[in-house]
Amino acid sequence: MATHSMNLQPRYFDFIKDGTKRIELRLFDEKRQKIALGDIIEFNKSETEKFEAKVIGLLRYDSFESLFNDFDVSILADASMTKDELLGILEEFYTPEKQKEYGVIGIRIELL
Repeated sequence: MATHSMNLQPRYFDFIKDGTKRIELRLFDEKRQKIALGDIIEFNKSETEKFEAKVIGLLRYDSFESLFNDFDVSILADASMTKDELLGILEEFYTPEKQKEYGVIGIRIELL
């Protein structure tokens, strides 16, 4: 079992911490390829604000758009967002070209 550290924007940090967001979305790059079931992720909002969650599922997809077809936005972010809004935000970080190159992963988590 390994521990991984991930920084989050305050909004998404709060969504996970309050139990709304239960799948963290990332590019399936070299760093994320090291994540395994049962691992721990330390989510960081700042140096002093952090919490841990256990990896309980790994969902591989070709793109965020295809992942979004299988899950409601209420567990990917928050019901106040639309899938199009969330997709636009993700594509600011992970271009469609990068998604095609690496694929994406939905990391199912359970708060500790």
